[in-house]
Amino acid sequence: MPHYLRLWLASVRYSLVRTMMFRFDFLLWSAVELAWMSVNVLMIKVVYQHTKSLAGWSEYEMLLLVGTAMLIQRLLMGFFWTNLFEIGRNVRSGQFDFYLTQPGQPLFMVSTRKIDPDGLANSVVALAVVIFSAHKLGLAITPGGILLYAALLACGLVVHYSVLLLLASATFWIVKTEGIEGSYFTFMEFGRLPRAAFRHVVSNLVFVYLLPAVLVSNTPANALLARLDWAHVAWLLALAVLWLAAGVWVFHRGLRRYTSASS
Repeated sequence: MPHYLRLWLASVRYSLVRTMMFRFDFLLWSAVELAWMSVNVLMIKVVYQHTKSLAGWSEYEMLLLVGTAMLIQRLLMGFFWTNLFEIGRNVRSGQFDFYLTQPGQPLFMVSTRKIDPDGLANSVVALAVVIFSAHKLGLAITPGGILLYAALLACGLVVHYSVLLLLASATFWIVKTEGIEGSYFTFMEFGRLPRAAFRHVVSNLVFVYLLPAVLVSNTPANALLARLDWAHVAWLLALAVLWLAAGVWVFHRGLRRYTSASS
């Protein structure tokens, strides 16, 4: 573990140095992401000017849910998105050889080579939205509640990472996966909606139980709102384990098929 911690810290240092070399790029993308998040928050304000409740959620409850969904997105974008998105390009160009020669397990090196400081910077904004909403709702947040919320966020992050890893690993069999991976970002947008909005059997099965974009954000939010369904917690934990196992298995199966394209 100390060895892998040193490797990760070296990657963090490299990413920060690279970001400081291109400061305008960092500021520009941070501003773009901040604008996108602001639109999400303003949309809630507009909707609740015409109604007091949406699927049983009040304005600040919905804001807390959206803040949670944005927080998971920003963490995913900050730590893993770029790394997984580049797998296909690296495999086609032969640059994937670089990861195989690194002093660490290939999956670890592929997943942690870069971080995106702009995504991590805006995760602070998303967390501020959650805290503001909790304050407006007058929630009594305990240290245990914070730990539970953080643990459920981590489970959600594992689910999204695992599904993206599985999709990115398809590049060992097909030419391009960028379109598939890019469409996953759109899929994540369902996480901003309350669980009660998915009443149709098919949408409930897909977005809540199989690809749980809704469960990933709703479960942590409900933990703060003190209306947690422990069956959903158990299912989220199970899905985190199952999707991670599937993603790792597919990646290693693909790795055995890989032959250098550099020559």
